[in-house]
Amino acid sequence: MIGSDGLPNDPMPHPRLWGAFPRVLGHYSRDEQLFPLTTAVHKMTGLSAARFQLADRGLVKIGYFADLVLFDPQTVRDVASFSDPKRPADGIEAVMVNGVMSYGSDKKITGRAGRFLRRRMD
Repeated sequence: MIGSDGLPNDPMPHPRLWGAFPRVLGHYSRDEQLFPLTTAVHKMTGLSAARFQLADRGLVKIGYFADLVLFDPQTVRDVASFSDPKRPADGIEAVMVNGVMSYGSDKKITGRAGRFLRRRMD
């Protein structure tokens, strides 16, 4: 499973807060070839949703929430640094949260559709 423990309310967060996922996709999967792209994506999505028991998340499937990232596997990379820790990653074209366009490469936040998620209790 892949994630970040960075705090988004920190004015100067660690660069991996904004760059953890692009780092895995660009550096570890594409450049170092430690695992296939499909494995990297699964570790960030389906595996996390299953581990935290988040219902209707983590897969692209009819009836599931549309949490999607459109990225170019050839150019995605982390570019945040300690001097510019919130710099957006290269190669990410769009982000949808709950089906709402939340980020586009031509503009920053366009919608805020995130919400608190609760664990599924079986």
